[in-house]
Amino acid sequence: MSMNIPEQVKVWSQFGHPILMWALFALTIYALYLGIQWRRIRFVDKDIKKELVKKDFRNRHYKMGSVVLSLMVLGNMGGMAITYINNGRLFVGPHLLIGLVMTALIAVSASLSPLMQKGNELARYTHITLNMAIVGLFGWQAISGMEIVQKILERMS
Repeated sequence: MSMNIPEQVKVWSQFGHPILMWALFALTIYALYLGIQWRRIRFVDKDIKKELVKKDFRNRHYKMGSVVLSLMVLGNMGGMAITYINNGRLFVGPHLLIGLVMTALIAVSASLSPLMQKGNELARYTHITLNMAIVGLFGWQAISGMEIVQKILERMS
């Protein structure tokens, strides 16, 4: 299948995925912070709790988690599409496979929200565990992704 995409667009589109993923990594860390603050509310005394509740960490965490979920799915699909457009194939290796695993994990983590809202502690701890795994994998992806960017830059010069 041949696509008539201008060469300049093909070349520079390769940097869209890494830029989006670095922004997404930052948003993920922010969502983690919001989640930690929301979790903290459950264990503090009443005076501090009143102040923390006013900051609406629960809704902010939920909304940021929704943004992270959607951007991760779009970023994953976009990265694969750009790779295919530029190379005519996907490179099946650790970076791609871990990205797919992260996308599956975040979908499962998000699907636990209704159970957590009903007070299910197993769902809550599973959500936390999955999200910590995602953050760890994201850190590794950032490093392996920059190695890929370096290879692209070497090819360009």
